[in-house]
Amino acid sequence: MYEIVVALPEETAVALDISLVSMGEEIRLAAAVKLFELGRLSSGSAATLAGMPRTVFLTKLADYSVNTFNLTEAELAEDLANA
Repeated sequence: MYEIVVALPEETAVALDISLVSMGEEIRLAAAVKLFELGRLSSGSAATLAGMPRTVFLTKLADYSVNTFNLTEAELAEDLANA
């Protein structure tokens, strides 16, 4: 496993008003969500980055206004027809 150190301004910690451990967890989750949203990571890989089970990660996506499934209207119609 790799370890990355990120320097954050003190103002960030003050603005978030959370412990340093919680801030690290929040930043990991935010990075995982964004990489998933961009299609750079699968939901499973993003969940691993966030340090949580995939099912929990998928429920957290709504907190960031990220769709769990990124399907086009045509794909949705096809799924409906196949159901």
